[in-house]
Amino acid sequence: MSTDTAETVSAYAPSSETLGAVLARADRPKRPSAWAASLTFGWRAILKIKHVPEQLFDVTAFPIIMTLMFTYLFGGALAGSTGEYLQFFLPGIMVTSVVMITMYTGVGLNTDIEKGVFDRFRTLPVWRPAALVGMIFGDVLRYILAATTIMVVGLILGFRPEGGFLGVVGGMALLVVFSFAFSWIWTMFGLFLRSEKSVMGASMLVLFPLTFLSNVFVDPGTMPGWLQAFVKINPVTHLVSAIRSIMAGSPDMAEIMWTFVASAVLIAVFGTLTMRLYNRK
Repeated sequence: MSTDTAETVSAYAPSSETLGAVLARADRPKRPSAWAASLTFGWRAILKIKHVPEQLFDVTAFPIIMTLMFTYLFGGALAGSTGEYLQFFLPGIMVTSVVMITMYTGVGLNTDIEKGVFDRFRTLPVWRPAALVGMIFGDVLRYILAATTIMVVGLILGFRPEGGFLGVVGGMALLVVFSFAFSWIWTMFGLFLRSEKSVMGASMLVLFPLTFLSNVFVDPGTMPGWLQAFVKINPVTHLVSAIRSIMAGSPDMAEIMWTFVASAVLIAVFGTLTMRLYNRK
């Protein structure tokens, strides 16, 4: 470039002071609200399912296999007929299947941390917990899909809820609320455990006793006294009883309130611990 050309360019090019003044006068985009940021990250979780549909195997094929296997394997022996057992069993297996997949919230979080994705999220000018809350919002879709899948299979097999459509919707809504609260336990695990395998292993150690040592498969009255004591304080037992009562058309308000209180306690305790770990990480 010649000297004359360089001088001409310099004469018309804005100075750094001018550029700074223009940028200062420009309207900056508003910082997104906590709700908007959380929904955006929730949409990210849904897009991950869209691009990797195999993730839905755990919320479709697994619940179907569990429902068919337990109904036809144990139904005749436990209740005399598969149809009678299905009326008792279906709300319980719906709870078991959905509660079991809550652990994938912690697994997905741990994977994002290992890949460095969350380090990038923390640099964004948004509400800091939005990435965590949004991830759980996205998983709510998985819970709804799993519960709907089991209900459809149950209706095909002969399950007939006396509470009708509203009873089914009410029971599923209560299950989603509890699962949302319960998943905060696994976000905490995902933050302090070193690998996704560790998160999955620790989750199974908690989930198997909670789901199998409950009233999901059989009436607790047939169990030994020492086991009944654990079953009666098991939160899954109260959740199953609440959902059974709603779907039967005679809601048990004591069990429903117990479930709501337990959900609030889970969010208050494990949500707080998760945020502290996230801010220190």
